[in-house]
Amino acid sequence: MLHRDVILVPSETRALHRTPRRKKKTMITIHLRYQIDAAAIDAFIEYAERWMEIVPRFGGVHHGYFLPAEGDSDEAFALFSFPSLAEYERYREASLVDPDSVAAYDLAQRTRCIVRYERRIQRPLLPRT
Repeated sequence: MLHRDVILVPSETRALHRTPRRKKKTMITIHLRYQIDAAAIDAFIEYAERWMEIVPRFGGVHHGYFLPAEGDSDEAFALFSFPSLAEYERYREASLVDPDSVAAYDLAQRTRCIVRYERRIQRPLLPRT
C-alpha cells in the first residue's frame, strides 16, 4: 500500500505495472566421468569421436574428452553444454532413436570400453566478456 504523501511520477507508475520478465534460459554443462578399460582405449577414443560429432547436431556444444595421460589409466572425462535443461532433455530423447547415437552406444557395449560412468548436470560460471 502507498502512503498518502508519496507522489509517483509517470515513469515510476509504469514500473509498478510492468509484466514480470521471463526467466532467462540457463545454460547447462554435462560433466561425465568415465571409468574405462585401459586395454580398450582405442575403442573408447572411437566412441568419443563419434559423440563429439553427434552432440552438435542436436544443438549442443561439445567441449571435448579428457583422456588419461599421467596417473590413473582408467579415468576419462567429457564436457558438453546445451542452452537449457529442456534442450538437453530433448537431445537425450532424440539420441535414443538416432542411428549414429545408437551405433555409438552399441560400440561401447560391444567393446566394453566403458566400465561405468557418472553424469552431473552443472550450471557454468563463465568469465564476463
